[in-house]
Amino acid sequence: MSLDRVDRQILRILQGDGRISNADLAAQINLSPSACLRRVKSLEEAGVIDRYVALLNQQKIGKPMSIIVEISLHSQSLDVLNAFEAAVCRSSEIRECFLMAGDADYIIKVSASDAADFERIHRDHLATLPGVSKMRSNFAIRKVVDRTDFELSEQHQPLP
Repeated sequence: MSLDRVDRQILRILQGDGRISNADLAAQINLSPSACLRRVKSLEEAGVIDRYVALLNQQKIGKPMSIIVEISLHSQSLDVLNAFEAAVCRSSEIRECFLMAGDADYIIKVSASDAADFERIHRDHLATLPGVSKMRSNFAIRKVVDRTDFELSEQHQPLP
């Protein structure tokens, strides 16, 4: 799906306020509410809009610590990779997981309330992941940037 100027306007506004009413969104981009809703539905159906969520403040929910864990597996076989990824998906404590190129096979992000909470997460979730040969944890001192929105210029077009 190719994004035109109006689609990009819609996406910019929705990235800033996913709860905006269709009438307010339509007014901001100078479209009728019905035309605006059609465009939003089209963006949803094409998968450009993945989902709508509420972003929680880590500090205010009692999980101020961010820990980045580098994981190396003992094998790169498809069975080991699949078992590891399935276990990661089942763990509610793992916030993000990325398959990597480089020294680590995976990078995982977890959030914890304190060191004791991270110890629990490590013992109950990370240490039980299949295929792990090495783990290295890095504690974030302070978040410098926290963006959830993507820049949408004419040069950035999604793949079909």
